[in-house]
Amino acid sequence: MGNFKVEGNIINITKRNIFFGEVAVEGGKIKSISKISEQKEGAHFISPGFIDSHVHIESSMLIPSEFARLAVVHGTVSTISDPHEIANVCGMEGVEFMIENGNTVPFKFNFGAPSCVPATIFETAGAELDHDDVKSLLERPEIKYLSEMMNFPGVLYKDEEVLKKISAAHHLGKPVDGHAPGLRGDAVQQYINAGISTDHECFTAEEALDKLQRGMKILIREGSAAKNFEALIDLLNDWPEMMMFCSDDKHPDSLVENHINQLCARAVEKGINIFNILRAACINPILHYKLDVGSLQINDDADFIVLEDLKTFKVKQTYIDGILLAENGKIVGNWVKHVEDRESVNHFDCSLKKEEDFIYPFTGQKEIPVIEALDGQLITNRISAKPKVLNQNIISDPENDVLKMVVVNRYHDAPIAISFVKNFGLKEGAIASSVAHDSHNIIAVGVDDKSICEAVNLVINETGGVVALGNGEKEVLALPVAGLMSNHNGYQVAESYTSIDQFAKDLGSTLLAPFMTLSFMALLVIPHLKLSDKGLFDGDEFKFV
Repeated sequence: MGNFKVEGNIINITKRNIFFGEVAVEGGKIKSISKISEQKEGAHFISPGFIDSHVHIESSMLIPSEFARLAVVHGTVSTISDPHEIANVCGMEGVEFMIENGNTVPFKFNFGAPSCVPATIFETAGAELDHDDVKSLLERPEIKYLSEMMNFPGVLYKDEEVLKKISAAHHLGKPVDGHAPGLRGDAVQQYINAGISTDHECFTAEEALDKLQRGMKILIREGSAAKNFEALIDLLNDWPEMMMFCSDDKHPDSLVENHINQLCARAVEKGINIFNILRAACINPILHYKLDVGSLQINDDADFIVLEDLKTFKVKQTYIDGILLAENGKIVGNWVKHVEDRESVNHFDCSLKKEEDFIYPFTGQKEIPVIEALDGQLITNRISAKPKVLNQNIISDPENDVLKMVVVNRYHDAPIAISFVKNFGLKEGAIASSVAHDSHNIIAVGVDDKSICEAVNLVINETGGVVALGNGEKEVLALPVAGLMSNHNGYQVAESYTSIDQFAKDLGSTLLAPFMTLSFMALLVIPHLKLSDKGLFDGDEFKFV
């Protein structure tokens, strides 16, 4: 943490001006900012670092320290991280693992207290966090907020446990994140009145505007599965103090390519004011979550980035606490330490399955309910299809792209939940994963029971992972940390994931991110039709079909 100076076009986001000058750093803090001249053509730009305002680190399939390795090269210095996924698997021990591992690197992770573990009572999770657990987390200074309150019916119907969690956050002066897909009008007003201040689930501008006008902050989400940037970005010029950028769920191959920097570049292309863009990317999260992250002011932590220009947002250097962590697309130094398998956590206790476990008997029904997966969206449609029957059993119908999908309880042996799904497009084999929001049981889809069974068993053998098999070949990406993350080098994991993702597409999948889409087919809190380990679930009526 030496003393040094950096010259460039300095961006003061709050005063909305840019000038050529010098930033002096001493002891990890910004000592002074001096103006030398007006903005200088051809000089690099110095900006506060980028912040992902809502992300589940687990979805990158990387432990926090490895996520940091990939994120800093894109100018990200901090995240608002909801450890909800690992909490659903391993409870408090999982949250503890994320905090401790995050603390091994200089990157600024800001974890929340997961509010919905389990997400619903209609699925089997590996743990439960009640209001006392949540309160004990919120009392810790490193826990900055109450994570997304997905149980919006619980808020509207004044569920006692839900209200106690919200009350604990308010009592400690910590914000409460929302999750209210499609909620509008009086219902969303009631949700906001409960003290919930953000939402990252808007998929139309009309919905976002309704919430903004009621005082709710809106996060523009662009992840590997849910992509809402195009729908929402035009609102930013009118609501610059009320919006932020987030990825929510970003797979490792995508994180290698870009992060919040890409959203800034795309916003510039759309003609959005540069100061409004940087306010959403760098400043609003600090103010809303009261973060210990510098915003390029004197006496701030020296958390800043050097950008080549304000069009491509190519990052030349990333500093956190005055330490140069990344330069020209590579990390500087050996600040990421390897984590051994024995240092990680997991919860996996089910036995191998047999092909006959996946039989779905035909009982004369003329039509079956089918989940219609939508590319780039978490919501699904409920449609019907004529069943394909063989030997008095309903089987996958690849010709009409209606495939069997299963959810297998990973925490103990139980009957397998079976349904059918459209739009995965597989013509051969099966894909399976132990990443299945939010309880992370094993989810699989395939063209026949033999392939599905083999894929599920490969996941069980690894105590977690993603699998693709077909045409006599198979690929496995092991995820030994909670069945959600690898502890290997982030770039190697990204390479393995790119390979298995391409293999799924070679088997016929037409989806942009087949594994990411698969992981959301069990997410009951997003309408309209989903599959949990207990059965087919109607997300509108909030009950089993």
